[in-house]
Amino acid sequence: MLGSLEVKWYMHRQRTTVRSADDFGNVDVICFSHLRWEFVYQRPQHLMSRFAKHRRTFFVEEPVFDSAAPELRLRVCAKTGVHVVVPALPKTSTRKQEDEYLRQLLCSLIAKQGIREFVAWFYTPMALSFAASICPLVTIYDCMDELSLFRGAPPELIEQERKLFERADLVFTGGLSLFEAKCERHRQVYPFPSSVDVRHFAQARNSAEDPVDQRDIPHPRIGYAGVIDERIDTELLAEVARMRPDWHIIMIGPIVKIPMDALPKPANIHYLGMKQYSDLPAYFSSWEAGMIPFALNDATRFISPTKTPEYLAAGLPVISTPIRDVVRPYGDLGLARIAENANEFAAAIDQSMTCCMSLKWRERADAFLSTLSWDSTWTAMNHLILTAIANRRGASVSKPEPACRAIAVAAGGLA
Repeated sequence: MLGSLEVKWYMHRQRTTVRSADDFGNVDVICFSHLRWEFVYQRPQHLMSRFAKHRRTFFVEEPVFDSAAPELRLRVCAKTGVHVVVPALPKTSTRKQEDEYLRQLLCSLIAKQGIREFVAWFYTPMALSFAASICPLVTIYDCMDELSLFRGAPPELIEQERKLFERADLVFTGGLSLFEAKCERHRQVYPFPSSVDVRHFAQARNSAEDPVDQRDIPHPRIGYAGVIDERIDTELLAEVARMRPDWHIIMIGPIVKIPMDALPKPANIHYLGMKQYSDLPAYFSSWEAGMIPFALNDATRFISPTKTPEYLAAGLPVISTPIRDVVRPYGDLGLARIAENANEFAAAIDQSMTCCMSLKWRERADAFLSTLSWDSTWTAMNHLILTAIANRRGASVSKPEPACRAIAVAAGGLA
C-alpha cells in the first residue's frame, strides 16, 4: 500500500499535462552544481541533457584552482549539447577573492553569451555566495541530497540554503524523505524521486559480451554501481564477503572522501573503478543481483538511490539495507528485499538467487518503473517551470531587470 504522501506524488505526476518546451520562449538555463559533468552520470546530467534539447543550457561547475588569472573554460558536450562551464582561479585565492572572481566570471559569461532571460537552477546552495547578483526569470532549487550531512560539508551551507529557500520560486526534492524534511520551508516544494532510463538499462536483460575487466570474475556475482564513499557500510560488505567466500562482489564507481585502505579487500571483492554510463548494462547483464549496501548514517538519511530503479530495469533482484526511500516504496511493494545486518543481507541474496523471479514480479516491477522515466520527470518539472514563468511574466509590468546587476562588470568582462 502506498501512503498518502506517495499517492499525492503519483496523482501529481498523472495530472501533469505535456506542454511544448517552446512555451519557454527564448529562455536559457544556468545550472550551478557541486558535481562535475564528467562525474557519475546521475540526476543533473539526465535533467540538463533534456533541457539542452530545447534551449541553451549552461552547467557551471565548482572552480578549479590552477590558473594564473581568473578565467572561464567553456566546452560544449558533443553528446548532449550542454555548455559545460569551469571557472579557473589562482591557487592563492582567498575565500573572499574566490567569491568576487566567480561573481565577475558569471556576469562575464552572461554578457559574452548574450544571455537575457534565463532560469537559475541550483544543486548547491553554496553557489548563492557569488550568484546573488544575477536576475533570473525563475529560480529553482533542486535539492537532490541533504548536503549539510555529507562529510566535509562547509559550515555555512545551512545558512546559504536558508537564503536559497527565500529566493527560490520552486523547490524540487530528490526523494520522499527529503520532501518531508523540506516541505514546510517553502510554499512550492515538489518531490521528484530518482528516475530511470528503462530502455537503457533493459539492455542488460539480453546477454551481452562481458566487459574485459569483469570477464574472469567467477559467478555468482553480486554487484554495486555508484559512488563509493562514507555511505557504504564497509563492515557489512566485509562480513558478507567472509560469510560467502564463493560469491564475488563487484564494486563499480569512483572512490571519494574515504581512503582506499579503509575498504575491505578480501579476494572475492573486486573494485573495478568508474565506468561510463553507456557501459553499465553490459556489466549488469551477468550479475545475479544488485545490492545497495549503505550504512544507516547522516549521509544516507534522506537519499533516494538511483541504482534501485536501474537494477530493476536491468532485470536484477535488489537487496538493500533499510534506506527509507528504498523501503518505501520498493520494499513495501515487494520489489526489493530489505536486510538490516550482514546475516540478513546474505540470506536475502541467497533467496534472490534461489527463487526464480516470476513473470508476475517482473511485470509489477516494469509497471512501477513506467511511472519513473527521466522523460516524465523532466516533463513534470518543465510544466511547473512554464507555469512559474507565465506567472512571472504576467505579473511584470515594469521594465525587466538586466540579467546581471553588475552591469559594469558584465559589459567589460574579464580579460
